[in-house]
Amino acid sequence: MVTSPINELLNTVYHRLFQRFGPQGWWPADTPFEVCTGAILTQNTSWKNVRRAVARLKEAGVMAPEPLYSLPVEELAELIRPAGYYNIKARRLKNFLDLLVNRFQSDLDALFSSGLESARATLLSVKGIGPETADSMLLYAGGIPSFVVDAYTIRALARHDIVTGEADYHSVRDLFMENLPHDAALFNEFHALWVRVGKEFCKKGKPRCEECPLKGV
Repeated sequence: MVTSPINELLNTVYHRLFQRFGPQGWWPADTPFEVCTGAILTQNTSWKNVRRAVARLKEAGVMAPEPLYSLPVEELAELIRPAGYYNIKARRLKNFLDLLVNRFQSDLDALFSSGLESARATLLSVKGIGPETADSMLLYAGGIPSFVVDAYTIRALARHDIVTGEADYHSVRDLFMENLPHDAALFNEFHALWVRVGKEFCKKGKPRCEECPLKGV
């Protein structure tokens, strides 16, 4: 990859954040399937709530594609109630499970083996799976280098004039995909570090700019 100013800037940001926070150990899950389930459950809620919902699925003995697929949607919704929007998320999980069980015989490796672009398009074709959820599944469950963008990332980048305030998911993802090596471990850590700095320093209402590890970038 040819070095460019934006490439150097992103590398500087990464090393500053990593030096400050260290490895984040994300995504916390026991299996790739649990990652995919969590990626849907975490939409519009906190990870604490997702953890509670996942624990209930495990206690019920249904944290696997076919048992979860066989569960009536009403029972699934009740189990994932702690994650919020549980009726909507139950249907979204069912949509994903329909794809996984019936098209890929419950085999995530079969889904991911088609490669980044094909697997991403397949996931995005599922009702209820948007770009952030699809990229989270690809990166954290499939080990495929697809950069995950969230509100924390966009806010921090905009405040440092790396992107404009109107930047959307796709343009910000392209920024990383085009200017960093396609390395799943790097993308994994970098996304998690954006979340960390966003939660602790680059807050929406009262940013802690003077103490931020990215001050001066």
